Amino acid sequence: MNRLSIGLLLVCASLVNTAEPCVSGVPVGQKPGPYSFLVASGPQRGQPTCYVCETADNPGCIVFARKASDSLGKLLVQIDPLAARATNPVKSWATVLGEKTISIDDLGKWAKAQGLKNIPVGVFDDVDGPPSYKIANDAEVTVLIFNKRKVVHNYAFRTGELDEKSIKQIVEAASKMEVMK
Repeated sequence: MNRLSIGLLLVCASLVNTAEPCVSGVPVGQKPGPYSFLVASGPQRGQPTCYVCETADNPGCIVFARKASDSLGKLLVQIDPLAARATNPVKSWATVLGEKTISIDDLGKWAKAQGLKNIPVGVFDDVDGPPSYKIANDAEVTVLIFNKRKVVHNYAFRTGELDEKSIKQIVEAASKMEVMK
């Protein structure tokens, strides 16, 4: 009986470790479409804004999230300085999906508590996200890094998958983006 139990545990553990990676958002090589969301922090607070439109051909980083979590805060804090670089700034922002997920007042307070200075955060009114972005239902966080109007990196994480190693990988990729002349 004990051997059977151990065998079943090993099979279950191997199945958990072979889960397919989460796939979400605009694929690499594709153009991220415009979308507006209600900004909760920064100078455009309270206004619907399309940062994709403002970014044009310059590098950008969009973070979609299902909720304002500790791991999301850790990611944004590390991306925050990239948005303020004197050379090669990476326009970055975070969009929490679903207007009933969190109020803009609470999201603004959360952003301030994280210490975000350069990355605006806001709320998109639909839990599915902008339709052309195809945000997966099982993706807690989707990160799209783009340049010259094309996605160059796409990262997606289910609940609990966004860890220090993943954050480091995203920050390194974003930090290598350069303004194209």
